[in-house]
Amino acid sequence: MLRTHTCGEINISNVGQKVVLSGWVNSARNLGGLIFVDLRDRYGLTQVKIDPLKNKEAATIGEKLHGEWVIKVSGEVIARPAEMKNDKMTTGEIEVIVSEIEILSQAQVLPFEISDEKKGEANEALRLKYRFIDLRRPKMQKMLAVKDQFITYIREYFHERGFIEVQTPILANSSPEGARDFLVPSRLYPGKFYALPQAPQQFKQLLMVGGLDKYFQIAPCFRDEDPRMDRAYGEFYQLDMEMSFVEQEDILSIMEPLMLQLMEKFSLKKVVGLLDSGRFQRLSWRESMEKYGVDKPDLRFEMPIKNISALVETCGFSVFEEALKNKGVVHALRVEGGAKFSRKEIDEFTELAKKRGAKGLAYLSIKEGAVSSPLAKFISPEKMQEIIKDTEAKDGDIVFFAADLWHPVCNVLGVIRNEAATRLNLKDNAVASWAWIVDFPMYAYSDIEEGRIDFGHNPFSMPQGGLKALKEKEPLDILAYQFDLVLNGFEVSSGAIRNHEPEIMYEAFKIAGYSKKEVEQRFGGMINAFSYGAPPHGGNAPGIDRILMILNDWDSIRDMYAFPKDGNGKDLMMDSPSEVYPTQLEELSITIDKKDKK
Repeated sequence: MLRTHTCGEINISNVGQKVVLSGWVNSARNLGGLIFVDLRDRYGLTQVKIDPLKNKEAATIGEKLHGEWVIKVSGEVIARPAEMKNDKMTTGEIEVIVSEIEILSQAQVLPFEISDEKKGEANEALRLKYRFIDLRRPKMQKMLAVKDQFITYIREYFHERGFIEVQTPILANSSPEGARDFLVPSRLYPGKFYALPQAPQQFKQLLMVGGLDKYFQIAPCFRDEDPRMDRAYGEFYQLDMEMSFVEQEDILSIMEPLMLQLMEKFSLKKVVGLLDSGRFQRLSWRESMEKYGVDKPDLRFEMPIKNISALVETCGFSVFEEALKNKGVVHALRVEGGAKFSRKEIDEFTELAKKRGAKGLAYLSIKEGAVSSPLAKFISPEKMQEIIKDTEAKDGDIVFFAADLWHPVCNVLGVIRNEAATRLNLKDNAVASWAWIVDFPMYAYSDIEEGRIDFGHNPFSMPQGGLKALKEKEPLDILAYQFDLVLNGFEVSSGAIRNHEPEIMYEAFKIAGYSKKEVEQRFGGMINAFSYGAPPHGGNAPGIDRILMILNDWDSIRDMYAFPKDGNGKDLMMDSPSEVYPTQLEELSITIDKKDKK
């Protein structure tokens, strides 16, 4: 028997019992004859003691021990003397007197310290190369355990409400989800490819057509997009859910209690900003962009943006007036207490605005009753006072201005708002603010091809107004039954009421430049299914890892994966991606044309 107990479960009630423990040597100390070993497994630490006078053979082995060796010890649990108790350890009241000891495995000198206190001394690349060592840290094991509990709670929540968990295919077809696909070549069909699913979108809709009216899945998703703090490279997991015979409100109503329960159980944050009914706040996409400059606003602080176009139409400042003549807008952002920003900091805000496409960043500040602004050379004192009154600026405040077309202005001041809040420490990590962003535009101009209309969000969403809206409205004026869930400035879920009518789907894709033939080639399975009686349906897909990261203020989403890729998409431990044998490529009818990247 390799163990009768784990290293974290023995306590004062076990005194007098014979136990067998196995684990890693966390530390070994020879104190003038007595040898003390802190033995560790994922459940905790237990101190074991070797007395050479009572057990010479065990002491001989104990003198050889080094950190991270794997050993098995047998012995008796005894109470520690009062002066030797360690209140910082759950097993601090006892220790084990060793009768037998066996070395199960030796370890080389570690490439880095694994104690949480010294973890920062090792760079991420080294930790990822030796991930199997990094995983021994208690913090890492706790994160993986919490994630397991998080997913278990989600499963129980949906099972209690009559949902069925279904595993959808991993080898699937390419789908326009907004990111690059990972392609898998087919050996049986040379020249053709599977795609790893960016999301199980089509399959979950087909399940609704199949009569499974309540589906969910802890779904693996694959996207070839650049990593960032809240997005791991290549693969991630989402809570995928779909319901039949529902409207948008039904989906929001079932998701809100889950999010609040997860927050209460897995976070110390307190919820703020709920409506009097206890429901989440709601903003239309346009309202969110206009008021906060982003479609995922951080609502832990207010700091709204205001449209002052009408006020400055003839103010005398040519930048404002020209923007308005060219169908643009002028927006203002009052930052309470921002007058303390130094000249250097204001220059940094300006550079930030320029990186977002702005030509500059106008401002005014009020210090001890005096107004200071580069605008004073162009705008009369009377008009300046009107602006101050309209923006509700007070002594100690700064007001930033942006002038351009509506969307760029929103984006610029949204970034400035976020940066100002960071510098003024307005982002309270003790609270959580949830909000739904609804009424997204169905279409937007393409990021790839200038002037081309493309889907603004999920292409399978139902347009508000149905076929009539598609045929009669300008594409950019059409709204969709699409919604995002936002938490503390992060988008944590996207969802929609789906388009389940073939005629509407053909027309929706036609506006985005797809011919009927292309739609049938790419989405023939769904079109065919919808022609056999499809129920109205909808759903959403919260990002499990992202929500858990935000609720616990964890530094990086990568640490929540047992074996993540690095920031360049490489697995440093397994050395992937890697080259394959020529025979494998021959079987797939693939020839590699290597070109140097410049």
